[in-house]
Amino acid sequence: MGLAGNLNSDNLNFFNSQGYVVLESFASDEEIEAMRKQMDHLLDGFDCSTSSVFSTTNQQKVTDDYFYESAEKISFFFEEKAFGDDGNLKQPKELSINKVGHALHELDPVFKKFSRSEKTSNLLHSLGYKRPVDIQSMYIFKQPGIGGEVVPHQDNSFLITEPSTCTGLWLALEDATIINGCLWAIPGSHKNGLVRRFIRGEEGVYFDHPPPSYDQNDFVPIEVKAGSLVVIHGDLIHQSFENQSSKSRHAYSLHVVETDGCRWSQENWIRRKVEPEPLYAS
Repeated sequence: MGLAGNLNSDNLNFFNSQGYVVLESFASDEEIEAMRKQMDHLLDGFDCSTSSVFSTTNQQKVTDDYFYESAEKISFFFEEKAFGDDGNLKQPKELSINKVGHALHELDPVFKKFSRSEKTSNLLHSLGYKRPVDIQSMYIFKQPGIGGEVVPHQDNSFLITEPSTCTGLWLALEDATIINGCLWAIPGSHKNGLVRRFIRGEEGVYFDHPPPSYDQNDFVPIEVKAGSLVVIHGDLIHQSFENQSSKSRHAYSLHVVETDGCRWSQENWIRRKVEPEPLYAS
């Protein structure tokens, strides 16, 4: 019997060929319940007056200090459609949040326990990581009715190392379906390399190239059950659509980069004051 979390040869072959792989039942029911309950607790203590709006369609909306400082904090970001014309929330804050990030994996004990678990380290070791760090984490809500789209992108665009090394670990905390906004990806697109970078300059953040146009017929849905982990190559083109259903689609997303023989780009939006602790060193 293999180590918990370790990718077998079939998993690795699929990942290398398609740019992603689904690991069913990666998280237990108890782990899922613990993370969801902890997020409920964090939301209860959240002051709505200290937050920001998150958008993937207009990145200039998130270039404030609140966004930058979230790299080392637990910060809350509203959905674009959460507010009425009068500027007030149209529904309770619990149903208005887009995501919470970006340091849950460091600052919250429940999310840190999962992020730095033995099975997570085993998975990364089987992918070839020698000294990985978890650089960013997000709890994504995909709220019923207002859960916004995430436009086609590559994770390496936002977490730049030289050479590129990012891997996304996307854990479904609820069933993710076509109806409630599951992930979609272009299989094999990771083989084409990185197409653009998200850079932080003196006047804010911007992409160094315009967005490519993609044929939506090339995307395939990645529908998964709660507890499934989607392992995503940093160059894979993926997206998700608006949630137009009456059910949420909660997920916990963790992004990892290599530090052995790699350099963290100074052009990244994340500029940490404290160096992150590696998950392990081999």
